[in-house]
Amino acid sequence: MAEDRSRRPPDFAPVAVPPPAERKFCPFCDGNESSTPAEILAVRPNDRPRNAPGWSLRVIPNKFAILRIEGDLNRSGDGIYDLMSGIGAHEIVIESPCHDARFGDYSQNKVESVIRAYRDRVIDLNRDMRFKYIQIFRNYGTSAGAMLEHPHSQVIALPITPRWRERNRGGRREYYEYKERCLFCDILNQETKDQSRVVYENTAFLAFTPFASKFPFETWILPKVHSHDFQFIPDHQISPLAEVLRRTLWAIQMALENPPYNFIIHSAPRLAPSANGRSIEKDYHWHIEIIPRVTRMAGFEWGTGFYVNPTLPERAAEFLRRLILETLEPVNQVE
Repeated sequence: MAEDRSRRPPDFAPVAVPPPAERKFCPFCDGNESSTPAEILAVRPNDRPRNAPGWSLRVIPNKFAILRIEGDLNRSGDGIYDLMSGIGAHEIVIESPCHDARFGDYSQNKVESVIRAYRDRVIDLNRDMRFKYIQIFRNYGTSAGAMLEHPHSQVIALPITPRWRERNRGGRREYYEYKERCLFCDILNQETKDQSRVVYENTAFLAFTPFASKFPFETWILPKVHSHDFQFIPDHQISPLAEVLRRTLWAIQMALENPPYNFIIHSAPRLAPSANGRSIEKDYHWHIEIIPRVTRMAGFEWGTGFYVNPTLPERAAEFLRRLILETLEPVNQVE
């Protein structure tokens, strides 16, 4: 933590997402359905035809997919190197027909609809036994990796579990074996008791800036009841999750003047027992990580693996918390 470089929210404004330039053709806009692959899922009135205007949310295969469903895994070796064909799934969740909509301006109902789409796609993709890990993420702004301005998220199913995910899980498993408690449950209890890093909470979820966070205004959202897999979120928890996610992203949007960001839903890989017979159900805790892209990694970070954060998480949480408590939300929310 580089407190001597302390930076307040206005100091990060120059990296904000710029307003749209001259509008170009957008395949995700209402009326351009013929320019995308056929929809997998959509929210629209029952009397409206598929792959036609009138929807409020669409899920489609990515036209330029990283991985594709067709084919076999075809594992092979080339000396010391392992090879595997690019089998998987890559889907786009077009969250709204409104081209310029921002997640922080979504209504409660809109965010609930997005979360249900995430859950439904994970459940469906998990039926394919070739897939071992499913990643849900949202890139906002070109510096955060967004190729199109239109509001959208992505769902990618992988045939393997990412190696870094396995390494991280190893630490959580060791913690559980030593203390017989979930690491994230202990973090939840401590953050709730301390309150200095809490951004917002309700009966079911807690949003907080993690201790010694890597990035300014980095925020995590955790379910208060232990659960290892996002796909098992019950219907009665979708509304409180939508509330916490919407308010948190709205506060970040306001504090940092609409910054680029990524949010990622971290969930357990396909259920498999650990070496000692204990299940991942006990030692893993799904959560959402929000990373505003207001600083950049440079040679020091890449070379050492250390991160320089110029804003203490306690100060970031205080600023976001005050915004949520004292600032009126937009009246014309995106439905």
